Amino acid sequence: MLRDQSSDRAKREANKVFKPDKTQKPMNDYAKEQRSFHENRERLKAERLAREAKSGSRSE
Repeated sequence: MLRDQSSDRAKREANKVFKPDKTQKPMNDYAKEQRSFHENRERLKAERLAREAKSGSRSE
């Protein structure tokens, strides 16, 4: 009996040590759409700023 308890304790300790740090919930449809929207907006903003910088250096 005592031997079983010690192995159970060892298993619990091992599970604590090797447990993933942060578990993420699966993304729902709304979160996926929001993430996609924000990524696309940032990409378009970067492209616009690059175009403006390029055209701004030509006109000066």
